[in-house]
Amino acid sequence: MKINVFNRKDVDAIIARIDKLTPEIHPKWGKMNVAKMLSHCNVTYELVYENIHPKPNPFKVFILKLVIKPSIVSDKPYKNSLPTAPEFIIHDDKDFEVEKKRLVAYIEKTFDLGEGFFDGKKSHSFGKLSKNEWNAMFAKHLDHHLKQFGV
Repeated sequence: MKINVFNRKDVDAIIARIDKLTPEIHPKWGKMNVAKMLSHCNVTYELVYENIHPKPNPFKVFILKLVIKPSIVSDKPYKNSLPTAPEFIIHDDKDFEVEKKRLVAYIEKTFDLGEGFFDGKKSHSFGKLSKNEWNAMFAKHLDHHLKQFGV
């Protein structure tokens, strides 16, 4: 992954892209407005830092690791308008500024904890991941949705 969420320069570049978003901006593809997209991106971090999402049962984890994990942690970009996992679908209206601040705070927390914290850390859905897999998962998802909104 060309973006490294554990590198200060890359984190600053990600945040600069987020700062270019406005509540009025429209997506190039997909159905989410920008506030819902920010909330959707926050789910990735909620799964790491918050205990608010139910853990999948062992069978589901096995299937997710086998089928979904390879595409999530690879360097290959996501295609536009892929199906969204139910946990990531945002139904309610969201406050743009609140979601933006939450996302930046999560990105900073991830950077501050560093790659050593994440190397070998168990994920919510995929079991243990390497620091490179964590980076790919975080960076690729953010990059995909920032491109969705043209930043």
